[in-house]
Amino acid sequence: MLKEQIAASLEQAFSELGFAEPSVAQLKSACGVSLRTLYKHYPSKEEMIVAALEHRHQRYLNFLLEDSPEAGIDSVQHIFNKLRLWMETFAPHGCMSMNALAAFPDNDVIKQTVKAHKDDVRCFLGKQSLREDLATALFLLHEGLSSAWPIVGDDALHSAQFSVLTLLSGEQP
Repeated sequence: MLKEQIAASLEQAFSELGFAEPSVAQLKSACGVSLRTLYKHYPSKEEMIVAALEHRHQRYLNFLLEDSPEAGIDSVQHIFNKLRLWMETFAPHGCMSMNALAAFPDNDVIKQTVKAHKDDVRCFLGKQSLREDLATALFLLHEGLSSAWPIVGDDALHSAQFSVLTLLSGEQP
C-alpha cells in the first residue's frame, strides 16, 4: 500500500515539476517519506519515473472508463470528452509519458514504459470502438488531440470528434 502511495505522489510531483528538474530530495519531500523508504521501494530515479508513469497509466485508463456507455461510437465519443477533461485537470503540461520520453530520449526502460502505455491505449480504443481494425487511426486522433489541446483547445476536441464519427460511421465528409 505504501509503495502505491509513493507512486501516486511521484506521479503528482513529476506532473507538476517535470522530469529533469526535481532532485531525489524534492521527490522524497513530495512523497512525505524518508529517503531510505523512497529508495527501498524505488532504488533509482529511473525506477521512480517508471513507477509514476505506470501509476498514471492505470489512473488514466480508469478515468476514461468512468461512466462510460457500452462499447461503440458513444463510448469513443465519451473517451474523447474524458480526454478533454483529463487535459484540463491533470495534464496542463501535455502528455506526461511524452514529457518523460522527451526528458530521457535515450533511456530504454522509460522508452519501453511509454511504448507499453501507448500500445495499451491503442488497443483500448480498438476494443471500446468495437473496431480493432481502426485502433491505430483512433489512437492517432487521440494523440493528436492530446498534443494539440494546450494550443488549440476545444477546436481540437471538436475536430477529433468529427473525425471519429466519420471514421466509425464509414461516411465520407
